[in-house]
Amino acid sequence: MKYERIRKIVLDAIQDAVAQGLIHGTSGNIALRDDEDDVVAITPSGIPYAGMTVEDIAIVDLNGKWLDGKYKPSSEVPMHTAVLRARPDIKATVHTHAMFATIMAMGEDPVLRPITPPQCEFTPVGIVPFTMPGSNDVADKVVEALGANGRSVLIKNHGMFTCGKDMKAAMSAATYTEEMAVTTFYAKLLGTYEPMPEEAEAAMKALIAADQAV
Repeated sequence: MKYERIRKIVLDAIQDAVAQGLIHGTSGNIALRDDEDDVVAITPSGIPYAGMTVEDIAIVDLNGKWLDGKYKPSSEVPMHTAVLRARPDIKATVHTHAMFATIMAMGEDPVLRPITPPQCEFTPVGIVPFTMPGSNDVADKVVEALGANGRSVLIKNHGMFTCGKDMKAAMSAATYTEEMAVTTFYAKLLGTYEPMPEEAEAAMKALIAADQAV
């Protein structure tokens, strides 16, 4: 089977996301770029993740053209491939409809700040206004919000999008972005919201970048 390695990584990641509660039913999608060829393995459209096999993962090129796989690729192919084209440093992308990330994207001026040190790696978290899912428009807005170095964005009334140098990094971004949203939601509800000071956030980001974080 062609591109079995990256297909298996995508399958394992989607099942991990389901286990974490980041993804339910057939919502959400995950993609991984091949190390050698300009192709991307991506979850299929409308297929339940329970019982999914390696053969079910679709293969597209960097422009989103469906190359291989028995099921049509995710409708969010434009968003994943747009980020992968724009960011050569990125190999893996994750899009989920995680509950708290979706909630925290709403309001007039949504902001997601780190509450704990590990969350600092994924800030600042960009905000994308609601745009039709699966469109080139939302793809362009996500690329713009991520910029040259971003790892995570919230999409209003939709969910989150994260990315990384490999699947582990992209999944960590999704996990900690949702954790950031959960801790922020409950802290604000309890009236105890106190994000990390900006100076501490910057210092922590520097430690993480230098691989010196505990």
